[in-house]
Amino acid sequence: MIGGSRTPLALAITASCYCIIALLPVHTSANDNLRVAYQWKEIDFEFPSAAERQEAIASKRYVPENVIPVGLEVYKKRLFLTLPRWKEGIPASLGYINLNETTTQSPRLHPYPSWSAHKRTSGETEAPEIVSPFRIRADRCGRLWVLDTGVEELLGNTTVTSPTSLLVYDLHNDNLLRRYQFPADHLKENSFYANIAVEDTDCDDTFAYAADLGSPGLVVYSWKQQESWRVKHHFFHPDPLAGNYNITGINFQWDDGLFGIALKPQSDGYATLYFHPLSSLNEFSVSTKVLRNQTYATDASNFHEFKVLGSRGPNGQAGVAFVDQKTGVIFYALPNLNAITCWKTSNRAYTIKSLGRVYMSTVDMVFPNDVKVDDESNLWVLSDRLHQYMYESLNRNDVNFRVLTATVKDAIQNTACDTNIKPLPDIITNLGDILRPSTSTVAPKVGSSGVGHFTTSGAMALLSMTAVLLASNYCHRI
Repeated sequence: MIGGSRTPLALAITASCYCIIALLPVHTSANDNLRVAYQWKEIDFEFPSAAERQEAIASKRYVPENVIPVGLEVYKKRLFLTLPRWKEGIPASLGYINLNETTTQSPRLHPYPSWSAHKRTSGETEAPEIVSPFRIRADRCGRLWVLDTGVEELLGNTTVTSPTSLLVYDLHNDNLLRRYQFPADHLKENSFYANIAVEDTDCDDTFAYAADLGSPGLVVYSWKQQESWRVKHHFFHPDPLAGNYNITGINFQWDDGLFGIALKPQSDGYATLYFHPLSSLNEFSVSTKVLRNQTYATDASNFHEFKVLGSRGPNGQAGVAFVDQKTGVIFYALPNLNAITCWKTSNRAYTIKSLGRVYMSTVDMVFPNDVKVDDESNLWVLSDRLHQYMYESLNRNDVNFRVLTATVKDAIQNTACDTNIKPLPDIITNLGDILRPSTSTVAPKVGSSGVGHFTTSGAMALLSMTAVLLASNYCHRI
Protein backbone atom coordinates (compact mmCIF):
# COMPACT_ATOMS: atom_id res chain seq x y z
CA MET A 1 0.00 0.00 0.00
CA ILE A 2 1.37 3.44 -0.92
CA GLY A 3 -0.16 6.55 0.57
CA GLY A 4 -3.11 4.52 1.83
CA SER A 5 -4.17 3.32 -1.64
CA ARG A 6 -3.35 0.25 -3.73
CA THR A 7 -1.08 0.42 -6.76
CA PRO A 8 -2.55 -0.40 -10.22
CA LEU A 9 -0.74 -3.71 -10.12
CA ALA A 10 -2.24 -4.68 -6.78
CA LEU A 11 -5.67 -3.75 -8.03
CA ALA A 12 -5.19 -5.87 -11.14
CA ILE A 13 -3.98 -8.91 -9.25
CA THR A 14 -6.58 -8.81 -6.48
CA ALA A 15 -9.57 -8.09 -8.71
CA SER A 16 -11.95 -10.98 -8.98
CA CYS A 17 -12.17 -12.87 -12.24
CA TYR A 18 -15.82 -11.92 -12.54
CA CYS A 19 -15.08 -8.21 -12.24
CA ILE A 20 -12.34 -8.43 -14.84
CA ILE A 21 -14.56 -10.23 -17.29
CA ALA A 22 -17.32 -7.70 -16.73
CA LEU A 23 -14.99 -4.78 -17.40
CA LEU A 24 -13.23 -6.13 -20.48
CA PRO A 25 -14.71 -7.07 -23.87
CA VAL A 26 -13.58 -10.69 -23.56
CA HIS A 27 -15.34 -13.47 -25.47
CA THR A 28 -16.91 -15.58 -22.70
CA SER A 29 -18.83 -18.34 -24.44
CA ALA A 30 -17.73 -21.93 -23.83
CA ASN A 31 -15.43 -23.60 -26.29
CA ASP A 32 -17.40 -26.77 -27.15
CA ASN A 33 -15.56 -27.29 -30.44
CA LEU A 34 -16.44 -30.97 -30.89
CA ARG A 35 -18.72 -31.91 -33.77
CA VAL A 36 -20.90 -34.97 -34.25
CA ALA A 37 -19.22 -37.23 -36.80
CA TYR A 38 -21.56 -40.24 -36.49
CA GLN A 39 -24.85 -40.89 -34.80
CA TRP A 40 -27.33 -43.73 -34.58
CA LYS A 41 -30.82 -44.34 -33.32
CA GLU A 42 -29.98 -48.05 -33.35
CA ILE A 43 -26.87 -49.98 -34.33
CA ASP A 44 -27.14 -52.08 -37.49
CA PHE A 45 -24.63 -54.45 -39.09
CA GLU A 46 -23.38 -55.34 -42.54
CA PHE A 47 -24.86 -58.83 -42.69
CA PRO A 48 -23.75 -61.09 -45.56
CA SER A 49 -27.23 -60.71 -47.08
CA ALA A 50 -30.66 -59.25 -46.39
CA ALA A 51 -31.96 -62.77 -45.84
CA GLU A 52 -29.41 -63.45 -43.12
CA ARG A 53 -30.30 -60.20 -41.43
CA GLN A 54 -33.97 -61.17 -41.38
CA GLU A 55 -33.12 -64.63 -40.08
CA ALA A 56 -31.03 -63.08 -37.27
CA ILE A 57 -33.95 -60.86 -36.27
CA ALA A 58 -36.44 -63.72 -36.42
CA SER A 59 -34.24 -65.98 -34.28
CA LYS A 60 -33.43 -63.11 -31.88
CA ARG A 61 -29.74 -63.39 -32.58
CA TYR A 62 -30.11 -59.74 -33.47
CA VAL A 63 -32.36 -57.56 -31.33
CA PRO A 64 -31.66 -53.99 -32.52
CA GLU A 65 -32.85 -52.21 -29.37
CA ASN A 66 -30.49 -54.30 -27.21
CA VAL A 67 -27.28 -53.27 -29.00
CA ILE A 68 -25.33 -50.45 -27.37
CA PRO A 69 -21.77 -49.22 -28.10
CA VAL A 70 -19.60 -48.76 -25.00
CA GLY A 71 -15.96 -48.56 -26.09
CA LEU A 72 -14.27 -46.73 -28.95
CA GLU A 73 -10.92 -46.82 -30.71
CA VAL A 74 -9.56 -45.27 -33.91
CA TYR A 75 -6.62 -46.71 -35.80
CA LYS A 76 -5.60 -45.40 -39.21
CA LYS A 77 -8.85 -45.29 -41.19
CA ARG A 78 -10.99 -47.56 -39.05
CA LEU A 79 -13.17 -46.63 -36.11
CA PHE A 80 -13.90 -49.53 -33.76
CA LEU A 81 -16.82 -49.88 -31.36
CA THR A 82 -17.33 -52.46 -28.64
CA LEU A 83 -20.88 -53.78 -28.27
CA PRO A 84 -20.98 -55.79 -25.02
CA ARG A 85 -23.59 -58.49 -24.54
CA TRP A 86 -25.59 -56.64 -21.88
CA LYS A 87 -28.72 -58.39 -23.13
CA GLU A 88 -29.61 -61.06 -25.65
CA GLY A 89 -29.54 -60.35 -29.36
CA ILE A 90 -26.00 -59.01 -29.91
CA PRO A 91 -24.81 -60.62 -33.18
CA ALA A 92 -21.26 -59.18 -32.90
CA SER A 93 -19.68 -57.62 -29.82
CA LEU A 94 -16.92 -55.77 -31.69
CA GLY A 95 -17.36 -53.92 -34.95
CA TYR A 96 -15.86 -51.17 -37.06
CA ILE A 97 -16.59 -48.64 -39.77
CA ASN A 98 -14.23 -47.50 -42.51
CA LEU A 99 -13.61 -43.78 -42.17
CA ASN A 100 -12.75 -43.47 -45.87
CA GLU A 101 -15.78 -45.22 -47.29
CA THR A 102 -18.49 -43.92 -44.98
CA THR A 103 -20.94 -41.56 -46.68
CA THR A 104 -23.64 -41.53 -44.02
CA GLN A 105 -23.71 -40.39 -40.40
CA SER A 106 -25.32 -43.71 -39.41
CA PRO A 107 -23.21 -46.40 -41.08
CA ARG A 108 -23.69 -50.11 -40.54
CA LEU A 109 -20.92 -51.86 -38.63
CA HIS A 110 -18.67 -54.60 -39.95
CA PRO A 111 -17.97 -57.34 -37.37
CA TYR A 112 -14.33 -57.48 -36.29
CA PRO A 113 -12.34 -59.42 -37.29
CA SER A 114 -15.11 -61.48 -38.99
CA TRP A 115 -18.58 -62.91 -38.45
CA SER A 116 -17.11 -66.27 -37.51
CA ALA A 117 -15.26 -64.72 -34.54
CA HIS A 118 -18.62 -63.94 -32.94
CA LYS A 119 -20.39 -67.23 -33.58
CA ARG A 120 -20.44 -70.27 -31.34
CA THR A 121 -18.95 -73.50 -32.62
CA SER A 122 -19.51 -77.23 -32.03
CA GLY A 123 -23.26 -77.12 -31.91
CA GLU A 124 -23.53 -73.78 -30.05
CA THR A 125 -21.72 -75.17 -27.00
CA GLU A 126 -18.29 -73.56 -27.26
CA ALA A 127 -17.82 -69.84 -26.65
CA PRO A 128 -17.14 -67.61 -29.65
CA GLU A 129 -13.67 -66.19 -30.16
CA ILE A 130 -14.85 -62.83 -28.80
CA VAL A 131 -17.60 -62.86 -26.16
CA SER A 132 -18.17 -59.42 -24.59
CA PRO A 133 -15.46 -56.74 -24.56
CA PHE A 134 -16.02 -53.31 -23.02
CA ARG A 135 -12.80 -51.43 -23.85
CA ILE A 136 -10.10 -51.92 -26.47
CA ARG A 137 -6.78 -50.27 -27.27
CA ALA A 138 -4.80 -50.02 -30.50
CA ASP A 139 -1.10 -49.60 -29.80
CA ARG A 140 1.55 -47.86 -31.89
CA CYS A 141 2.87 -51.29 -32.98
CA GLY A 142 -0.28 -52.03 -34.99
CA ARG A 143 -1.91 -54.37 -32.48
CA LEU A 144 -5.46 -54.24 -31.19
CA TRP A 145 -5.79 -55.26 -27.54
CA VAL A 146 -9.27 -56.55 -26.71
CA LEU A 147 -10.15 -56.96 -23.03
CA ASP A 148 -12.91 -59.59 -23.11
CA THR A 149 -14.98 -59.99 -19.93
CA GLY A 150 -16.39 -63.32 -21.16
CA VAL A 151 -19.75 -62.46 -19.56
CA GLU A 152 -23.09 -62.49 -21.38
CA GLU A 153 -26.44 -60.90 -20.52
CA LEU A 154 -25.27 -58.76 -17.62
CA LEU A 155 -28.75 -57.24 -17.35
CA GLY A 156 -30.56 -60.54 -17.73
CA ASN A 157 -29.61 -64.16 -17.27
CA THR A 158 -25.96 -63.43 -16.47
CA THR A 159 -23.70 -66.17 -17.79
CA VAL A 160 -19.91 -66.47 -17.59
CA THR A 161 -19.23 -67.96 -21.00
CA SER A 162 -15.44 -67.84 -20.74
CA PRO A 163 -12.82 -66.46 -18.31
CA THR A 164 -11.70 -62.88 -18.67
CA SER A 165 -9.05 -62.78 -21.41
CA LEU A 166 -6.81 -60.51 -23.42
CA LEU A 167 -7.02 -61.01 -27.18
CA VAL A 168 -4.39 -59.28 -29.29
CA TYR A 169 -4.93 -58.86 -33.03
CA ASP A 170 -2.56 -57.79 -35.81
CA LEU A 171 -4.23 -54.75 -37.35
CA HIS A 172 -2.26 -55.21 -40.56
CA ASN A 173 -4.03 -58.48 -41.41
CA ASP A 174 -6.58 -58.89 -38.57
CA ASN A 175 -5.13 -62.22 -37.46
CA LEU A 176 -5.28 -63.20 -33.80
CA LEU A 177 -1.73 -62.99 -32.45
CA ARG A 178 -2.33 -64.13 -28.92
CA ARG A 179 -5.00 -65.04 -26.40
CA TYR A 180 -4.11 -64.72 -22.74
CA GLN A 181 -6.55 -66.05 -20.17
CA PHE A 182 -6.43 -64.40 -16.76
CA PRO A 183 -5.29 -66.81 -14.03
CA ALA A 184 -7.86 -67.90 -11.45
CA ASP A 185 -6.30 -65.78 -8.69
CA HIS A 186 -6.97 -62.64 -10.78
CA LEU A 187 -10.70 -63.33 -10.79
CA LYS A 188 -12.27 -62.48 -7.45
CA GLU A 189 -15.92 -62.92 -6.49
CA ASN A 190 -17.08 -59.59 -7.94
CA SER A 191 -14.32 -59.03 -10.48
CA PHE A 192 -15.24 -57.14 -13.62
CA TYR A 193 -12.50 -55.90 -15.92
CA ALA A 194 -13.88 -53.02 -17.96
CA ASN A 195 -10.91 -50.89 -19.02
CA ILE A 196 -7.42 -51.31 -20.46
CA ALA A 197 -4.31 -49.18 -21.05
CA VAL A 198 -1.22 -50.24 -22.99
CA GLU A 199 2.37 -49.11 -22.46
CA ASP A 200 3.88 -49.61 -25.90
CA THR A 201 7.21 -47.75 -25.89
CA ASP A 202 8.91 -51.06 -26.75
CA CYS A 203 6.86 -53.30 -29.07
CA ASP A 204 8.68 -56.40 -27.84
CA ASP A 205 8.40 -55.47 -24.18
CA THR A 206 4.90 -54.04 -24.01
CA PHE A 207 2.80 -53.95 -20.85
CA ALA A 208 -0.99 -53.93 -20.62
CA TYR A 209 -2.94 -52.76 -17.58
CA ALA A 210 -6.48 -53.98 -16.88
CA ALA A 211 -8.70 -52.31 -14.29
CA ASP A 212 -11.02 -54.38 -12.08
CA LEU A 213 -13.87 -52.15 -10.95
CA GLY A 214 -15.87 -54.88 -9.15
CA SER A 215 -13.16 -56.21 -6.85
CA PRO A 216 -10.80 -53.24 -7.04
CA GLY A 217 -7.41 -54.19 -8.41
CA LEU A 218 -5.07 -53.77 -11.37
CA VAL A 219 -3.72 -56.58 -13.53
CA VAL A 220 -0.32 -55.99 -15.13
CA TYR A 221 0.43 -58.15 -18.18
CA SER A 222 3.87 -58.50 -19.74
CA TRP A 223 3.88 -59.24 -23.48
CA LYS A 224 7.49 -60.38 -23.32
CA GLN A 225 7.13 -62.63 -20.28
CA GLN A 226 3.61 -63.77 -21.20
CA GLU A 227 2.53 -63.59 -17.59
CA SER A 228 0.58 -61.25 -15.33
CA TRP A 229 0.23 -60.19 -11.71
CA ARG A 230 -2.49 -58.46 -9.72
CA VAL A 231 -1.85 -55.25 -7.80
CA LYS A 232 -3.92 -54.03 -4.85
CA HIS A 233 -4.09 -50.58 -3.26
CA HIS A 234 -6.45 -48.55 -1.08
CA PHE A 235 -6.72 -45.88 -3.78
CA PHE A 236 -8.40 -48.37 -6.14
CA HIS A 237 -11.52 -48.47 -3.97
CA PRO A 238 -14.65 -46.34 -4.42
CA ASP A 239 -15.42 -43.36 -2.21
CA PRO A 240 -18.65 -44.11 -0.30
CA LEU A 241 -19.57 -40.43 -0.54
CA ALA A 242 -19.25 -40.34 -4.34
CA GLY A 243 -21.59 -43.12 -5.39
CA ASN A 244 -24.69 -41.08 -6.22
CA TYR A 245 -25.46 -40.32 -9.87
CA ASN A 246 -28.22 -38.17 -11.32
CA ILE A 247 -28.16 -37.99 -15.10
CA THR A 248 -31.01 -36.48 -17.12
CA GLY A 249 -33.38 -37.07 -14.22
CA ILE A 250 -32.45 -40.71 -13.64
CA ASN A 251 -31.03 -41.25 -10.16
CA PHE A 252 -28.98 -44.32 -9.28
CA GLN A 253 -26.10 -45.43 -7.08
CA TRP A 254 -22.91 -47.22 -8.10
CA ASP A 255 -20.00 -48.43 -5.98
CA ASP A 256 -17.55 -49.07 -8.83
CA GLY A 257 -13.86 -49.09 -8.00
CA LEU A 258 -10.81 -48.70 -10.25
CA PHE A 259 -11.87 -47.74 -13.76
CA GLY A 260 -10.13 -44.78 -15.37
CA ILE A 261 -6.51 -45.51 -16.31
CA ALA A 262 -4.30 -43.47 -18.64
CA LEU A 263 -0.58 -43.55 -19.41
CA LYS A 264 1.95 -40.80 -20.04
CA PRO A 265 5.50 -41.92 -21.02
CA GLN A 266 8.38 -40.45 -19.01
CA SER A 267 12.03 -39.84 -19.80
CA ASP A 268 13.20 -42.69 -17.55
CA GLY A 269 11.76 -45.32 -19.88
CA TYR A 270 8.67 -45.87 -17.76
CA ALA A 271 5.32 -44.08 -17.68
CA THR A 272 3.02 -42.40 -15.19
CA LEU A 273 -0.27 -44.22 -14.76
CA TYR A 274 -3.04 -41.76 -13.89
CA PHE A 275 -6.01 -43.54 -12.36
CA HIS A 276 -9.25 -43.20 -10.43
CA PRO A 277 -12.19 -45.30 -9.28
CA LEU A 278 -15.43 -44.51 -11.10
CA SER A 279 -17.22 -43.63 -7.86
CA SER A 280 -14.66 -41.11 -6.69
CA LEU A 281 -13.89 -37.44 -7.16
CA ASN A 282 -10.13 -37.83 -6.79
CA GLU A 283 -7.27 -38.47 -9.19
CA PHE A 284 -4.20 -40.56 -8.36
CA SER A 285 -0.95 -41.60 -10.01
CA VAL A 286 1.85 -44.13 -9.81
CA SER A 287 4.94 -44.86 -11.88
CA THR A 288 4.91 -48.00 -13.98
CA LYS A 289 8.42 -48.56 -12.64
CA VAL A 290 6.58 -49.78 -9.55
CA LEU A 291 3.91 -51.72 -11.42
CA ARG A 292 6.28 -53.50 -13.82
CA ASN A 293 8.35 -54.91 -10.96
CA GLN A 294 6.25 -57.94 -10.02
CA THR A 295 7.85 -58.39 -6.61
CA TYR A 296 7.54 -54.76 -5.55
CA ALA A 297 4.14 -54.20 -7.21
CA THR A 298 2.57 -56.98 -5.17
CA ASP A 299 4.21 -56.00 -1.86
CA ALA A 300 2.38 -53.78 0.64
CA SER A 301 5.58 -51.80 1.18
CA ASN A 302 4.87 -49.89 -2.06
CA PHE A 303 1.93 -47.99 -0.48
CA HIS A 304 3.54 -44.54 -0.58
CA GLU A 305 4.56 -44.89 -4.23
CA PHE A 306 0.94 -44.12 -5.11
CA LYS A 307 0.17 -40.39 -5.07
CA VAL A 308 -2.99 -38.33 -4.54
CA LEU A 309 -3.16 -35.55 -7.13
CA GLY A 310 -6.36 -33.76 -6.13
CA SER A 311 -10.12 -33.57 -6.58
CA ARG A 312 -12.40 -32.73 -9.50
CA GLY A 313 -15.00 -31.37 -7.11
CA PRO A 314 -18.77 -32.02 -6.74
CA ASN A 315 -20.23 -34.38 -9.38
CA GLY A 316 -16.71 -34.90 -10.70
CA GLN A 317 -16.93 -38.68 -10.97
CA ALA A 318 -14.90 -39.65 -14.02
CA GLY A 319 -15.22 -42.68 -16.24
CA VAL A 320 -12.52 -43.29 -18.82
CA ALA A 321 -9.46 -41.10 -19.32
CA PHE A 322 -6.85 -40.78 -22.03
CA VAL A 323 -3.57 -38.85 -22.31
CA ASP A 324 -2.65 -37.12 -25.57
CA GLN A 325 1.04 -37.95 -25.91
CA LYS A 326 1.95 -34.81 -27.88
CA THR A 327 0.47 -32.18 -25.56
CA GLY A 328 0.49 -34.11 -22.28
CA VAL A 329 -3.19 -33.25 -21.80
CA ILE A 330 -5.41 -35.86 -20.19
CA PHE A 331 -9.08 -36.00 -21.17
CA TYR A 332 -11.85 -37.24 -18.87
CA ALA A 333 -15.43 -38.37 -19.40
CA LEU A 334 -17.68 -37.00 -16.64
CA PRO A 335 -21.05 -38.83 -16.83
CA ASN A 336 -22.69 -36.91 -13.96
CA LEU A 337 -22.06 -33.65 -15.81
CA ASN A 338 -22.56 -34.91 -19.39
CA ALA A 339 -19.18 -33.42 -20.11
CA ILE A 340 -15.63 -33.93 -21.30
CA THR A 341 -12.96 -32.14 -19.31
CA CYS A 342 -9.16 -31.96 -19.43
CA TRP A 343 -6.08 -31.34 -17.34
CA LYS A 344 -2.51 -30.48 -18.29
CA THR A 345 -0.29 -33.13 -16.70
CA SER A 346 2.47 -30.51 -16.50
CA ASN A 347 0.29 -28.53 -14.09
CA ARG A 348 1.37 -28.96 -10.49
CA ALA A 349 -2.13 -28.12 -9.25
CA TYR A 350 -5.05 -30.53 -9.62
CA THR A 351 -8.18 -28.58 -8.69
CA ILE A 352 -11.48 -27.55 -10.21
CA LYS A 353 -9.80 -24.40 -11.51
CA SER A 354 -6.99 -26.31 -13.21
CA LEU A 355 -9.45 -28.47 -15.18
CA GLY A 356 -10.72 -27.28 -18.53
CA ARG A 357 -14.19 -27.72 -19.94
CA VAL A 358 -13.91 -29.27 -23.39
CA TYR A 359 -17.54 -30.07 -24.16
CA MET A 360 -20.80 -30.21 -22.25
CA SER A 361 -24.28 -31.01 -23.56
CA THR A 362 -27.48 -32.61 -22.32
CA VAL A 363 -28.21 -33.63 -25.91
CA ASP A 364 -24.99 -34.69 -27.64
CA MET A 365 -22.98 -35.73 -24.59
CA VAL A 366 -25.44 -37.68 -22.45
CA PHE A 367 -23.28 -40.25 -20.68
CA PRO A 368 -19.85 -39.92 -22.33
CA ASN A 369 -18.47 -43.47 -22.21
CA ASP A 370 -15.14 -43.50 -24.01
CA VAL A 371 -12.43 -41.04 -25.03
CA LYS A 372 -9.45 -41.57 -27.32
CA VAL A 373 -6.86 -39.55 -29.25
CA ASP A 374 -5.69 -41.05 -32.56
CA ASP A 375 -2.20 -40.87 -34.10
CA GLU A 376 -3.22 -37.78 -36.09
CA SER A 377 -4.02 -35.80 -32.91
CA ASN A 378 -7.78 -36.05 -33.26
CA LEU A 379 -9.92 -36.39 -30.14
CA TRP A 380 -12.78 -38.90 -30.34
CA VAL A 381 -15.64 -39.25 -27.85
CA LEU A 382 -18.48 -41.78 -27.61
CA SER A 383 -21.73 -40.90 -25.79
CA ASP A 384 -24.38 -43.61 -25.43
CA ARG A 385 -27.06 -42.88 -22.79
CA LEU A 386 -25.97 -45.97 -20.87
CA HIS A 387 -27.91 -45.07 -17.73
CA GLN A 388 -31.15 -44.84 -19.70
CA TYR A 389 -30.41 -48.16 -21.41
CA MET A 390 -29.83 -49.82 -18.03
CA TYR A 391 -32.58 -48.32 -15.89
CA GLU A 392 -35.33 -47.34 -18.33
CA SER A 393 -35.29 -47.88 -22.09
CA LEU A 394 -34.00 -46.05 -25.11
CA ASN A 395 -36.42 -44.32 -27.45
CA ARG A 396 -35.96 -45.98 -30.84
CA ASN A 397 -37.03 -42.73 -32.54
CA ASP A 398 -34.28 -40.67 -30.88
CA VAL A 399 -30.61 -40.44 -31.70
CA ASN A 400 -29.11 -42.44 -28.83
CA PHE A 401 -25.45 -42.93 -29.74
CA ARG A 402 -22.99 -40.33 -30.97
CA VAL A 403 -19.32 -40.17 -31.89
CA LEU A 404 -17.94 -36.65 -31.62
CA THR A 405 -14.54 -35.42 -32.76
CA ALA A 406 -12.22 -32.44 -33.08
CA THR A 407 -8.51 -31.88 -33.28
CA VAL A 408 -6.86 -31.80 -29.88
CA LYS A 409 -5.74 -28.25 -30.63
CA ASP A 410 -9.30 -27.09 -31.24
CA ALA A 411 -10.69 -29.09 -28.32
CA ILE A 412 -8.45 -27.45 -25.73
CA GLN A 413 -8.31 -23.99 -27.25
CA ASN A 414 -9.04 -21.25 -24.68
CA THR A 415 -9.36 -23.78 -21.85
CA ALA A 416 -7.13 -24.38 -18.85
CA CYS A 417 -5.43 -27.06 -20.97
CA ASP A 418 -4.46 -24.78 -23.84
CA THR A 419 -0.75 -25.40 -24.32
CA ASN A 420 -0.31 -22.00 -25.96
CA ILE A 421 -1.31 -20.13 -22.82
CA LYS A 422 1.40 -19.63 -20.23
CA PRO A 423 0.29 -19.98 -16.60
CA LEU A 424 -0.51 -16.56 -15.12
CA PRO A 425 1.78 -16.84 -12.08
CA ASP A 426 4.78 -17.42 -14.37
CA ILE A 427 3.92 -14.41 -16.52
CA ILE A 428 3.41 -12.15 -13.52
CA THR A 429 6.72 -13.30 -12.12
CA ASN A 430 8.50 -12.55 -15.39
CA LEU A 431 6.86 -9.16 -15.83
CA GLY A 432 7.57 -8.37 -12.21
CA ASP A 433 11.25 -8.46 -13.02
CA ILE A 434 10.77 -5.14 -14.78
CA LEU A 435 9.88 -3.48 -11.52
CA ARG A 436 12.69 -4.90 -9.40
CA PRO A 437 15.33 -2.21 -8.65
CA SER A 438 18.62 -2.94 -10.38
CA THR A 439 21.67 -3.43 -8.18
CA SER A 440 23.93 -2.57 -11.10
CA THR A 441 25.79 0.78 -11.09
CA VAL A 442 25.97 0.75 -14.89
CA ALA A 443 23.46 2.95 -16.66
CA PRO A 444 20.92 1.03 -18.76
CA LYS A 445 21.68 0.88 -22.45
CA VAL A 446 19.39 2.31 -25.06
CA GLY A 447 17.77 -0.42 -27.08
CA SER A 448 17.35 -0.61 -30.83
CA SER A 449 14.05 1.17 -30.51
CA GLY A 450 15.82 4.19 -29.10
CA VAL A 451 14.04 3.83 -25.76
CA GLY A 452 16.17 3.85 -22.64
CA HIS A 453 14.32 2.48 -19.59
CA PHE A 454 10.82 2.50 -18.17
CA THR A 455 9.88 4.95 -15.50
CA THR A 456 8.39 3.30 -12.44
CA SER A 457 4.92 4.70 -13.12
CA GLY A 458 5.07 3.69 -16.77
CA ALA A 459 6.15 0.19 -15.93
CA MET A 460 3.42 -0.09 -13.31
CA ALA A 461 0.77 1.03 -15.76
CA LEU A 462 1.98 -1.38 -18.45
CA LEU A 463 2.20 -4.23 -15.98
CA SER A 464 -1.23 -3.60 -14.49
CA MET A 465 -2.82 -3.48 -17.92
CA THR A 466 -1.05 -6.68 -18.96
CA ALA A 467 -2.02 -8.40 -15.72
CA VAL A 468 -5.70 -7.53 -16.19
CA LEU A 469 -5.71 -8.82 -19.76
CA LEU A 470 -3.91 -12.00 -18.83
CA ALA A 471 -6.01 -12.57 -15.73
CA SER A 472 -9.23 -12.21 -17.67
CA ASN A 473 -8.11 -14.93 -20.07
CA TYR A 474 -6.64 -17.07 -17.29
CA CYS A 475 -9.75 -16.91 -15.12
CA HIS A 476 -12.07 -17.78 -17.94
CA ARG A 477 -10.20 -20.77 -19.34
CA ILE A 478 -12.61 -23.13 -17.61
